This record gives sequence, structure tokens and C-alpha cells, in this order.
Amino acid sequence: MFMNKTKRCDWCGEEPLYVRYHDEEWGRSVTDDKIMFEFLVLEGAQAGLSWITILRRRENYRKAFAGFDVQKVAEMTEKDVERLMHDAGIIRNRRKIEAAISNAVHFIEIQKEFSSFCDYLRSFLPEGKPVVNHWNTLSEIPVSTPLSDAVSKDMKKRGFRFFGTTICYAHLQAVGYVNDHLETCQFKYHDE
Repeated sequence: MFMNKTKRCDWCGEEPLYVRYHDEEWGRSVTDDKIMFEFLVLEGAQAGLSWITILRRRENYRKAFAGFDVQKVAEMTEKDVERLMHDAGIIRNRRKIEAAISNAVHFIEIQKEFSSFCDYLRSFLPEGKPVVNHWNTLSEIPVSTPLSDAVSKDMKKRGFRFFGTTICYAHLQAVGYVNDHLETCQFKYHDE
């Protein structure tokens, strides 16, 4: 009997949460700053951990960080940091929690300067359009590029934390500003 198997990027394997994330979100161009901020918080939390660890806690992060309302997160205080340090549903790392809050403040500053954080990130892209790579295997995909170096450097200069070039590259992939779906993946051109 012939089975029609969906072709995906190898990294998502068979884990249902990963498969759904790959199929429905990863690499799709984000134009909403709220979603962009959500990914920024999650990518910062992921530093040094696996992405599936964060995906499994995503709803807990949504509750802990005010539904990813950037204004509310920017207004969080030391009392909120202490509360979050006792929240077993998220990664209880003080530096990451404090970074999410301070990054929210800088996110808002960028929104004021560029009208949206999405516009800011697109300003780094060639002609403001996503970079489409043509990889055949996972081993070809870099962990950083000159693009992620430039974005990360500028964001660090603006005060962002937990956003080095590797996290930045993962962020650009997640929000669809770099399309790194493998050539064999049927989701490569889902936005077109």
C-alpha cells in the first residue's frame, strides 16, 4: 500500500509539537509585532537549551509574560521578577527573566523609531525581502551569518540581552526573514 508521507525538514522529526510548529509557524513571515515579541522572549529563554524545551512551556510563558503584551512586560518590576523566579512553568533563570523585561523596553524604543519592530528587522534584509536559502541537508545550514551578526550587533548596541548572533539567526529563521526550509521540504514556499 502506498503511503503519502509529508516531506519536512529533518529537524522536526515525529514529535507532534515540533511538527505542528514546523508546519504552521517556522519560516512564515511575521508582520505582527506582538508575535515578533513573543518569539524574541522565547528565543532568549531558549539560550543554551533545546527549542522543544521552550515550545513545551510556551503557554506558561504566555501566562507569565502577560500574553506577550510588550507594554505590560516593559512595566514589570523586581516584584514580578521574584514571582517569575517561583514559576515552575518557565525557565527560572533570573538573567533571562530580567532580559525579557529590559528587552521589552528596547523593543518599544525600536517601535517608536521605526514604526514597528518588523520594519526594523526588514531594514536589514536585502531590498527588505526575506533571504531564501537553498539547503539540501541540515548540515549545510549555518548557525549564524553576516546578516545575523549585523542584526545582533545593532540590537546589543541598543541594549538587548540574550540575543547573540546564533539566537538572532534562529529568530530570523523562526519569523520567516530567513527561509531555511530544506529544498525537499514541502513547506519551503508556503508564503507564496
